[in-house]
Amino acid sequence: MTATTLASPPPAAMPATGLMTAEEFFAHHARANTDLRRGRLVEYPIMPSLRHGQVCLKAGRLIGNYAADNNLGQVMSNDSHIVVKRNPDTVLGPDLCYFSYERMPKGPAPDGLSELTPELTVEVRSPSNTWTTIFGKVGDHLAAGVTAVLVLDPDGMTASVYRASGQVIHHTGDQLDLADVMPGFKLPVARFFE
Repeated sequence: MTATTLASPPPAAMPATGLMTAEEFFAHHARANTDLRRGRLVEYPIMPSLRHGQVCLKAGRLIGNYAADNNLGQVMSNDSHIVVKRNPDTVLGPDLCYFSYERMPKGPAPDGLSELTPELTVEVRSPSNTWTTIFGKVGDHLAAGVTAVLVLDPDGMTASVYRASGQVIHHTGDQLDLADVMPGFKLPVARFFE
């Protein structure tokens, strides 16, 4: 399978419908603390905290190192923009996402928006995220074909895994098992919050 990306178009006026396309979002707002949900810009007024950044980096290291060490795939961070729905468009930037080499070949990742669906996305709850917002993102990712969404909550030190099958598992001090997405991946939940 080859990677598909969309180039950034020149600046465009807001459509008469008031809804924004993925390409317009990327051209004008991709560097801000925003998502595009059903054609409408969603801004997050509170920047993530140091703790949020620490947990994001820890998740990136744990998942990224495992993927690299086992030659499984690529891991992206920093709100890499993924188109999860069209008409109206939804573009989300998960804190972390994993693509197997079957979905995204080895080598440099394509630049710009991606229409590829990762197998795993990770959301780390930050001060600007309500649970309603988190659950909305989880639903959008799963509807787009993501196999599993991992939600890490630094306040509660919990990890919840939502799967496309409808299965939800909430973890506290036990083992997190993502072997259905990344063969063999199991580790104590506490490792994300050390």
